[in-house]
Amino acid sequence: MASLKDLRNRIASVKATQKITKAMQMVAAAKLRRAQEAAEAARPYATRMGVVLANVTSTVSGTDAPPLMAGTGKDDTHLLVVATAERGLCGGFNSQIAKLAREHARELIANGKQVKILTVGKKGFDILRRDFSELIIDRVELREVKQIGFANADAIARKVIGLFDEGQFDVCTLFYSEFKSVISQVPTALQIIPAAVSVDEEAEEVAGGAVYEYEPEAATILADLIPRNIAVQVFRALLENAAGEMGAKMTAMDNATRNAGDMIDKLSITYNRQRQAQITKELIEIISGAEAL
Repeated sequence: MASLKDLRNRIASVKATQKITKAMQMVAAAKLRRAQEAAEAARPYATRMGVVLANVTSTVSGTDAPPLMAGTGKDDTHLLVVATAERGLCGGFNSQIAKLAREHARELIANGKQVKILTVGKKGFDILRRDFSELIIDRVELREVKQIGFANADAIARKVIGLFDEGQFDVCTLFYSEFKSVISQVPTALQIIPAAVSVDEEAEEVAGGAVYEYEPEAATILADLIPRNIAVQVFRALLENAAGEMGAKMTAMDNATRNAGDMIDKLSITYNRQRQAQITKELIEIISGAEAL
């Protein structure tokens, strides 16, 4: 059984940890609002970009379509871009994204496909290298970036497009976590190359039933629009991850603070019982000695 001194030291240690987790919860809560606003503000633009892309795509035949939209005509080699957080202490946020990417990779491998992985974020690299270290071809870390900007997403998009131009892969899928609420982040897989577009009702609404003539030609517009759309989708994924990370960290630190409080209560009860038992024992020894005299 631990001594009273050991129990006092442990209680003091848990109290110090509780202060840290409480401070981290408050910091995450302060950052969450700004990150959530940024993620929600990016959604309409990303969605509208997809609608415009679908509308322009509907006017282009298969032979005139740019390679980023038409693809290579094969799906033998897949590139998985796995975007996670740079830091931990956010519950299962990073592991859920990595789990979705891991399951997708294993399914592709089982079907005889070649898989390559590009990680964005330190935690994704740390998790995936345990099982797929030989499949990771590159990694991007944003640890030094104080605030995610479009330039960061554009650099990642250019890296992916450069690999596609070199013939390194046929299909590219982006993995990230879509922010729903503080307690809910949904791991998501989005195919960005070839551009997965469909002419839906919203695209038809944008067109308004009219027939447009493009200047320059639609194929030329797509050649510039699709790379930008890839950067926009990556940017949205980074913003969604930033909001999801703060939400998950806020929840995790709140749980840790509560658990620390419960542990302090239990240790205090144990300390008080042991202290009382020691006092009682000393009193019995004193009384026994006095009666012996």
